[in-house]
Amino acid sequence: MKSQAELNKHVVWTAVVTPLTADAKVDYPSLEALLKKQADAGNGIVLLGSTAEALNLSTKDKQEIVKFATGLRLKTSMILGIGGHQLDEQLAWLKFGEEHAFDGYLLVTPLYAKPGLVGQTKWFEALMNASTRPCMLYNVPGRSAVAMHPEVLRHLAGHKNLWSLKEASGSVEKYSQFRQAAPKLTIYSGDDALLPFFVPMGCAGVVSVASNVWPAETKRYAELSLAQKFERVFPLWEKASNSLFLASNPLPVKALLHHKGWIKTPAMQAPLHHDDFKQVAVLAQIDQEVQSWMKENA
Repeated sequence: MKSQAELNKHVVWTAVVTPLTADAKVDYPSLEALLKKQADAGNGIVLLGSTAEALNLSTKDKQEIVKFATGLRLKTSMILGIGGHQLDEQLAWLKFGEEHAFDGYLLVTPLYAKPGLVGQTKWFEALMNASTRPCMLYNVPGRSAVAMHPEVLRHLAGHKNLWSLKEASGSVEKYSQFRQAAPKLTIYSGDDALLPFFVPMGCAGVVSVASNVWPAETKRYAELSLAQKFERVFPLWEKASNSLFLASNPLPVKALLHHKGWIKTPAMQAPLHHDDFKQVAVLAQIDQEVQSWMKENA
């Protein structure tokens, strides 16, 4: 198990997609290839987060993915996504994670129920108490239907397993509130495009969707952003990042991965369907622009 300081060395954590076959089975050869690309780039890996369609996968599939991914023994860090609305189920899932070689966990705000400050605090506290590893809390109101209360971070400040926060509200103001509540906490942008805006407030990097398709390129984008060389990342990275959200995540990123030949199909787990995204040509053009940018900024 790695220390929080070791985990902080990653400026990019990739929320890896789950590649599927045409009949919606997990495509393990493609998954292995994607994971190795992240390791080669030096990016940390988030396994079975929302970009992986984790809530749409069966428990059996998720367990097999965990066994497969940790069995690769990649030379990078890997954390496991924990998220749902029933606490006992999430504690059981975390217990399963404890049996495998993860370096930490990504704990999402409870889904659907819209708990307040006390409910959120108790939820995260219960999960962190059950963990022996560092935990990244995850604020994503667009998916969970409730925003994390900044005071949660104050209430949990002394917990030994509180490592970091993934802030994905899409709001610079909200990020500022979290930073004020936890001045010393490691905070990652959960929105690729907003990383440069968060850097002046002490952002440590990005938990990224874009790095699925641009592993080394996103790492370079993060490095330049953290060095506050913003003129070298605007406006291309804002356009590139936003292009991957022209439809529900991960529809666009899977479409581009398929176009690049990195996965065999753009298939999604129900209720998502790959036919709901038809703008691959737009992504292909942006992909060329990103490749050109990388040649100039390597």
